[in-house]
Amino acid sequence: MAATPGPVAVLCSGGLDSAVLLVEMARSAGRAEPVFVRAGHVWERAEREALARFVAAVDDVRIGPIRDLAVPAADVYGAHWSMTGRGSPAWDAPDEAVELRGRNLILLAKALVLAAIEGWPTVALGTLGGNPFPDATPGFFAKVAAAASEGLRAPLAVAAPYRTLTKAEVIRRGVDLPLELTLSCLRPTAAGLHCGDCNKCRERVEAFDAAAVTDRTVYARPRAPSSPVRVRRTD
Repeated sequence: MAATPGPVAVLCSGGLDSAVLLVEMARSAGRAEPVFVRAGHVWERAEREALARFVAAVDDVRIGPIRDLAVPAADVYGAHWSMTGRGSPAWDAPDEAVELRGRNLILLAKALVLAAIEGWPTVALGTLGGNPFPDATPGFFAKVAAAASEGLRAPLAVAAPYRTLTKAEVIRRGVDLPLELTLSCLRPTAAGLHCGDCNKCRERVEAFDAAAVTDRTVYARPRAPSSPVRVRRTD
């Protein structure tokens, strides 16, 4: 990964991709600031707890304290499955079913304001290769950064250094990290475990299999890989 001037704000969901990115940014830039955005989705409590456990386990002085931002979106998404937990995409659902329209726009908007105030020149996120959604393209990120720079009177950049990688490749990059502490699940259990039965759990299981790395994740319903990896949207 090319060196990025620090400190770098990293949008962290508690998921595998953003967790690995956080550590790599801390190592390359010398300082990484994890930013967790709460929008009201059903998985956020479990994700935030997973992120805290991961950061504590990594114990890197180059990683700052987790910054929590709130951007309530229930008034926008309404009764969407991501807000209610009802009808969330199951194991065999197509990857397109997990799209949340405007997700990256919502995440970046407040994070960029925080970055401008704190003097962090870059906001990074763990978007993966193959992501088909319009708010995950290099062009979109460049336009958002340009608009933010103009509106906030601060030079800002949005970085997506994993844009050409698969989840399996990210797993290999983070093989020395406690990846089992991360959470990539649409409907985690009350105890914060992966359900083992949703689209994101399938993606995770198949990515570990493709990476040939032992998956130490605890799933409430363990499932074996069932198809080639189809990586679309980041955590």
